[in-house]
Amino acid sequence: MPFSLGQAGVFLLALVTVFVAGRIWFALVEMVKDAVLRRISRRKPEAWHPLPPEGEEEP
Repeated sequence: MPFSLGQAGVFLLALVTVFVAGRIWFALVEMVKDAVLRRISRRKPEAWHPLPPEGEEEP
């Protein structure tokens, strides 16, 4: 039984909704985590992907 265009649209809308909700959830969890770390620790939290300082070039 093939899907109708309406069913495919509803499925895509559900996927987009799950994706957007996941992105919002991730942002909220990161904000809370950073706020807790700022209260607990005086030093700035380190990034998980440290980049070289600006102005330095790799050989």
